[in-house]
Amino acid sequence: MSSAFKDYLQKHNYSNFDMKAVLFDMDGVLYDSMKYHAKAWKAVMDEEGLDSTYEEYFMHEGRVGYSTIDLVIQRNKGRHATEEEKQRIYKRKSELFAIFNDGELIPYAYDLLKAVKGKGLQCIVVTGSGQPSLLDNLDNNFPGIFNRNQMVTAFDVKNGKPHPEPYLMGLEKGGHLKANQAIVVENAPMGIEAAVAAGLFTVAINTGPLDEKVLWDGGADIVLPSMEALFRNWESYANELSL
Repeated sequence: MSSAFKDYLQKHNYSNFDMKAVLFDMDGVLYDSMKYHAKAWKAVMDEEGLDSTYEEYFMHEGRVGYSTIDLVIQRNKGRHATEEEKQRIYKRKSELFAIFNDGELIPYAYDLLKAVKGKGLQCIVVTGSGQPSLLDNLDNNFPGIFNRNQMVTAFDVKNGKPHPEPYLMGLEKGGHLKANQAIVVENAPMGIEAAVAAGLFTVAINTGPLDEKVLWDGGADIVLPSMEALFRNWESYANELSL
């Protein structure tokens, strides 16, 4: 067994993995959509006269939208966002995202999902997104992979990433799983922090503009440059996980 897997087991006092599921983030892992989320966030904040940068939204990825709005307003106005501001800004951001987004999938995402299912594992989405246009497309884009009752979205949690609640809920929806019965595939620093805080082995794929050091610093057990790299390594990892 390679050092990353052995180190995880030793750190968490497990004798082995007992794999039942793989928990997948959505934006930047299944859909090449983060660039459009960032573009939409920047555009709506510009409309509101609020200073922000395109790049910062890659760091905020995984937060629920209202939390992102609150952070930007706190920085710009020195106060928390009102409920009216949160709802209005998020509604407009969603409209812009629907205009910008082209629905492009991350290359090799479906190949990996089928390979995971081929090992008899559940595939569970754990996303900070509440974007209906993406959630509704999962069945069309990845037929036969996901069970809608097992998805964790922004509508399901009180505390978004980097809080561990989304991934702890993912374990629950997978059948009250323990942390050594699943691994996580993430691309965002806050998502990685959430998965690590939930005690899960975390594979990070660097599909955005961030330096991979940010993903390591978030606590990822493995960092890869693409979903293709994960797909190419899946059989090796499956052996490590005793599948």
